[in-house]
Amino acid sequence: MNYCSQCGQQVTLKIPVDDNRERFVCDHCGYIHYQNPNNVCGAILTRGDRVLMCRRAIEPRYGLWTLPAGFMENNETVAEAAAREAMEEANAQAGPLTLFGIFSMPYISQVYLMFHGELASEEISPGQESLEVAMMSREQIPWDQLAFPVVEHSLKLYYEHGTDRVHHAWFSRDEQRRVQLHFID
Repeated sequence: MNYCSQCGQQVTLKIPVDDNRERFVCDHCGYIHYQNPNNVCGAILTRGDRVLMCRRAIEPRYGLWTLPAGFMENNETVAEAAAREAMEEANAQAGPLTLFGIFSMPYISQVYLMFHGELASEEISPGQESLEVAMMSREQIPWDQLAFPVVEHSLKLYYEHGTDRVHHAWFSRDEQRRVQLHFID
């Protein structure tokens, strides 16, 4: 960040008075620009033993498979965000959603809130962000072509532990930038 969004003057990276972290601060008007993690909301949408999967038509990870998920927008709940993403990516109507997992990714300043629910309709088709969509059984999921570690771990938790509890974990990267999973529950 170079300029203040309030007055347009140049900002300085420093620790404000009574704070403990560096922030961009406008020395002209005094505005402190807080930068906080992004919420990513998604869903494991099922019909019988099959899960809705989307093949990405956008970067990052173009062409790889994922669950419908994306950044939360202002003025929506986390469940509304997950349902909206399913509609945008797969033209899929989600039924009632329950929280499945909370996954912190501090190395990219994101928090994933994953839900589970049944599809309200079998009608699905690719949205603008998907090359294709499909209902897949566990055996059909292209495990070596999943876009993000959180998707792989969400699916494994779903198949191994079901939906009886809310899962809580965090991800980190090691020196070789490999993603590591750390369970809290």
